[in-house]
Amino acid sequence: MLDDAARPVGSAGARDDHPVASVPACCRGVGPARAFETRGDPHLDRLLGLAADIADTPIAAISLIDGGREWLKGCGSFQGLAGFAQAPGACPHGLEADGAVIVHDALADPLRRSHSFVTGEAAVRFYAGVPLLGLGGDTLGWLAVADRLPRPAFSGRSRTRLRRLARIAAHLLEAGPTGAAGDHADDFLDATQFAVLISDDLGTITRANASCERLLGYEPGTMLGLNVRAIVPARFHGPHTAGMAAMVAGGTPRLAGKSVEVTAVRKDGSELPIELSLSSWRGGAGLAIGAVIRDISERRHRDARLLRLAHQDPRSGLPNRNRVVEELTAMQSSGGEAILLMLGVDGLRSANDSLGYAIGDALLEALSVRLTARLRSGALLARIQGDELAVLLPGRADPLEAQACAQSLVSACAEPIQVGDHPLHVGVAIGAALAPNHGTDAEEVLASADLALHQARRDGGRCFRLFEPVMRSAEAARRDLIDRLRIAAERQELELHYQPQVDLESGRICGAEALIRWRHPERGLLPPAEFLPAIESSVLALSVGWWTIDEACRQTAAWRAAGLPAGRVAVNLYAAQLRSGTLDAVVTEALERHGLGSADIEIEVTETIALRPDDSMLRPLRNLHESGVGIAFDDFGTGFASLSTLKRFPLTKLKIDRSFVRDILTDPFDAAIVKGLLDIGRGLGLSVIAEGIETAEQEAALLAMGCRLGQGFRYAKALEPDAFARRLAADACSLAEVEASETKQAS
Repeated sequence: MLDDAARPVGSAGARDDHPVASVPACCRGVGPARAFETRGDPHLDRLLGLAADIADTPIAAISLIDGGREWLKGCGSFQGLAGFAQAPGACPHGLEADGAVIVHDALADPLRRSHSFVTGEAAVRFYAGVPLLGLGGDTLGWLAVADRLPRPAFSGRSRTRLRRLARIAAHLLEAGPTGAAGDHADDFLDATQFAVLISDDLGTITRANASCERLLGYEPGTMLGLNVRAIVPARFHGPHTAGMAAMVAGGTPRLAGKSVEVTAVRKDGSELPIELSLSSWRGGAGLAIGAVIRDISERRHRDARLLRLAHQDPRSGLPNRNRVVEELTAMQSSGGEAILLMLGVDGLRSANDSLGYAIGDALLEALSVRLTARLRSGALLARIQGDELAVLLPGRADPLEAQACAQSLVSACAEPIQVGDHPLHVGVAIGAALAPNHGTDAEEVLASADLALHQARRDGGRCFRLFEPVMRSAEAARRDLIDRLRIAAERQELELHYQPQVDLESGRICGAEALIRWRHPERGLLPPAEFLPAIESSVLALSVGWWTIDEACRQTAAWRAAGLPAGRVAVNLYAAQLRSGTLDAVVTEALERHGLGSADIEIEVTETIALRPDDSMLRPLRNLHESGVGIAFDDFGTGFASLSTLKRFPLTKLKIDRSFVRDILTDPFDAAIVKGLLDIGRGLGLSVIAEGIETAEQEAALLAMGCRLGQGFRYAKALEPDAFARRLAADACSLAEVEASETKQAS
């Protein structure tokens, strides 16, 4: 379609009927003679194809004028096309104000209707030509399009794009690459993976390599002549135009030599993020602006994902602690107020442990939906860690509103949550802090709410506590206590005392419960209420728990070696010991080390521990039960354990809590509960022992109900090992006297 070389009119096919000397003065301005090498120029070939596409014409040509001779490069055999534009006397009949020549119908033009292009083989009826103007304003030639059909109009948009192409053509002719170096540069631009775009001082795209065309969705060559605004979002046209104007005026581009992340527009109108590196230079064709463009969509997606992960809990999809801190910080920075609730979810961890994380995640999702339904608009529900959630309520820091919201969330957990075939029970303990009352920054407010949550959990859970300054000092005291307990364990200041367990009918000792005491060097002997909660809530629970088992076995073996009739010794279990998964191995090793049998020790499990079991936690208990170690359920009925819990645990004994025994004579409900527990124990084949017996009347009532084992101050408080040994000896002596008396009477 396109000629491969410029052809001088004076050679084969030349036309001499319109010499340059006959061009009207208004169309002159031709500069000094110059030579243009255009042979095989792919850029001009592409540019002519674009011109034909823009005008939707079958004919497009570039006519070059050089020192009285005309040079042509174009479509078909249309030599002398510039002469058609510059026919003698033609200017008043087609010359536009911008120098373009538009002929809508050549047959209607008295100056052109007899032209050979109209009457001859070409049969041109429509013509549009734009002068190629050099830097000095001289006319280098013409960029023209033509058609064999007349046209009533030629749109302003098409004329504008044709004029842009003429500017590009002029630049290519005056300052385009020449020789091997230019060829190599073009080859490099088309081969590089980076998108490269070059425009002139008006923003007209003069070069776009293949990578740029692919990136922005353009067909090869179709970006030439466009204004760079075509790839700039409309909302940024104002800043873009101002920046271009500053560069043309000679200002230093602020982005020159820098990389900036901006948004580009593809041909289809979609947007994509790019990294743009700008540079500018002045050459023979004037100011040029170059841009190296990189698609950063993948990086943006990666950054967005990292940002999302930084502000979102990956398992639940809820906002995380970082998000709460940012929101709270923003509120406080603007002088706003807020309520922060910290929720400790009881039952979530056990669901993960016993049923797997898939069920645990489903439970968390269902719980989030249920809690969100109880929150007002604008509240933020987040997951802080593990089984702790947070609710941020922007607005007035009102303690009453905090309490009302907390109570609503607590009641939301009253009914079980059905996850598949599993009806799962959860409960929440809630601590609250007010911003800015309880903290000058977000971290301090979070810490205050966390302290309130710890207090709510220590108070039994399923309740609400508002932060008080005393909690901070109490927490500091608790940490000091834990540090001191660690030292106490190292110095062997912890010791076990033993409270007798008796047969109610005979009054003889049948066992003992080992209870921990702390012999403080300054304060003397401390009861467990003063330090046991600190042990249970710290990492000391495991080490102290293993020591308790070993010490109880050692002492029992010592009594046996002394000939004392020590019965089975019960040892209280910490939750950390059950979670460790090694309970059975530790107990078995302690029994073997001290030469005891499995029937010599009993493990007591509290109701709090029983609420969180899974197969991995129950397996050690089952192993111990099968080996003959006793398993007692302590404090049953005082919390939230159900009767089904008794079915799951491998129990040998059920302990009736002292709170039911205390008012057994005056409260018919307590009496009914005790009788019911005795019936359940008998029905399940468990021995039952009543704690907290203090009077003979209580003992008699229990005996009448069928209770055979008891423990309490009526028989003895917890005794030091030596004192307990004396009781064992006295009990053995009494038993010997009774047996001797019975033998004498029998004889």
